[in-house]
Amino acid sequence: MKKIYFIGINGIGMSGLAKIMKTKGYEVTGADLNRGYVTEELENMGITVYNTHEGEHVKGCDMVIASSAIKHDNPEYKYAMDNGIKIVKRGELLAMLLNDETGIAVAGTHGKTTTSSMMSSVMLNLDPTIVVGGILPEIGSNAKPGKSEYFVAEADESDNSFLYMNPSYAVITNVEEDHLDTHGCLANINKSFSQFIDQTKNEVAVCIDCENLKKLIEKKEKEKIVTYSIIDKEADIFAHDIQVENGKTSYNVVIRGENAGRYTISIPGYHNILNSLPVIYYAKKFGVDEEFLKKALENFKGSKRRYDILYCNEDKGIKIIDDYAHHPTEIKATLQGAKSIEHEKLTIIFQPHRYSRVKFLLQNFTDAFEGAEEVLILPIYSAGEKDEFGVTVEDLGNVLKNEKVIIEKNSEKIDERVLNCQGHEVFMFMGAGDISKVAHRIADKLEGKNR
Repeated sequence: MKKIYFIGINGIGMSGLAKIMKTKGYEVTGADLNRGYVTEELENMGITVYNTHEGEHVKGCDMVIASSAIKHDNPEYKYAMDNGIKIVKRGELLAMLLNDETGIAVAGTHGKTTTSSMMSSVMLNLDPTIVVGGILPEIGSNAKPGKSEYFVAEADESDNSFLYMNPSYAVITNVEEDHLDTHGCLANINKSFSQFIDQTKNEVAVCIDCENLKKLIEKKEKEKIVTYSIIDKEADIFAHDIQVENGKTSYNVVIRGENAGRYTISIPGYHNILNSLPVIYYAKKFGVDEEFLKKALENFKGSKRRYDILYCNEDKGIKIIDDYAHHPTEIKATLQGAKSIEHEKLTIIFQPHRYSRVKFLLQNFTDAFEGAEEVLILPIYSAGEKDEFGVTVEDLGNVLKNEKVIIEKNSEKIDERVLNCQGHEVFMFMGAGDISKVAHRIADKLEGKNR
């Protein structure tokens, strides 16, 4: 098998796998209707990227890779079906690669991109293969082929594709209601994560500050479970004596009752302390040099679109931050982190993601933005969904507790709001849709305005 075709190749998960397969010697092509920031990188590697979906593109290919978002009436998918070309899901291909190595799979409703990226960063001197859901500044990409036995990957529960995996080691950051259009209810999500634990060969690090996850592991083999926490001192891995100073967070780590040292991270929030604990544990387990570990953790700035500072004018006190948070729990955690280091007025520009998520989690948003002085809400980003869930952006605005909530139908009005700011204000753009383009557009305008 030599020719592999990726439908939707510019997606963050698909592009990473395309890069890995190219470096393994396969002839890789693909298509995507929109050019993304990874397209040029793919093309520079010699990968042909079409901007239309046509059946002829797949002719002569040995395998077609498709994400769960690809509809079966897609011309390339249909051509592959009609002509007996093997079709493999994105998650299935990732599992095929990871299962043959010492795989470290990072799963969870939230935090998996940050945790897997952090894990990748501290293990770089071991030369692992990396496939994560964000652009990692240390490698300038979302994927890297490695020469060692280690394979660090983000495990996606949204479509249950992580159940193809049989990793050697795993991390589960939390388990909550999300992607209910697929899973239906929390009980089904719990069942999937329980199976993921059972399929992991050696050890699973789980965060017991998540009550649902704590209950989930009660009947699991104790030898297989490693717990971590910043609340429960009885956890196998525990952080204490937490101090925030000059935008950095330092804390002591205890592993199975023994002092494991003091560590510092440069990304804000208690959730990022939690994200670092399994990273520290596995880094020590795999023999990462202690000095390298500490420096890598402190230098880690997060992956692209995770508290990504696009513009900062310290004299005027204006800052533009781009962040992927879109689930209520993610939003709360991100705001907690922001409030710990930002001292100016905090204004949120939020683009809700998917009608189904807004519908199913509407009441969870009630206190999600507490701490923000002002919340501007843009129209719901459909992500390909039909508007058939009977929910509106006004419904979301009505449940929020914040005193100042503004529904803004036109993103150009956001430009005016930010560009006319008098100073001493932090603007955080949140969402998983195309709101990042708005944040970058405004940051570019501010750069030009203040040159």
